[in-house]
Amino acid sequence: MTTGVIIALIVIVAAVVVVAVVLARRRGPGGRDLKRRFGPEYDRAVARHDGDSQAAERELAERVDKHGSLRERDLEPAQREQYEARWAAAQERFVESPREAVSEADRLLAEVAGARGFPDGGQYEEQLAALSVHHAHHVHGYRRVHRVARGTEDGAQGGTEEMREAMVEARALFEELVGAGGRRRELAEPSSGDRSARHDGHGHLPWAFTRRQAKGS
Repeated sequence: MTTGVIIALIVIVAAVVVVAVVLARRRGPGGRDLKRRFGPEYDRAVARHDGDSQAAERELAERVDKHGSLRERDLEPAQREQYEARWAAAQERFVESPREAVSEADRLLAEVAGARGFPDGGQYEEQLAALSVHHAHHVHGYRRVHRVARGTEDGAQGGTEEMREAMVEARALFEELVGAGGRRRELAEPSSGDRSARHDGHGHLPWAFTRRQAKGS
């Protein structure tokens, strides 16, 4: 085999490899990869497409193509403390004004996500899509608290239980965004003098982990 033939074969093989890589990128991640990456968000997408997994996978693959390269910015320590204090205040406010607390949680999640480099909170759907690519296992908490804050969650107008559950679910995403997921401490722990007035008999915030409803339910 002459040198020219060998070179030609190498060129052909290289061209085939390049084409294969390009086609793979255009196809995007496969169904198994998407299901592993998105977890429960994959199942929600399939349900939203009436069980059509191919349509759901196309949607999720588009999200990855659009937002997968996003690099999250770190928060400054002062920013983190400010956001944690605001979330703590919202939790405390829930006891007396649950709807105001949920609205503040919705605003705060949008603001924190923007500070981390996600699309601005004024573009809710775009921000949610980007968050789902990078925080798929907790993004539904934001979706739910957003719906409840706007009264579009089923039963949201009837009592505080839906709002309480929405805030509990949304807190997981908040903690991931501020970097508190590893320590998961109780925010806004009151002073010992206020503890008996603010907590139930088990030492928890009344709304956070029990089904005891806030005033006005």
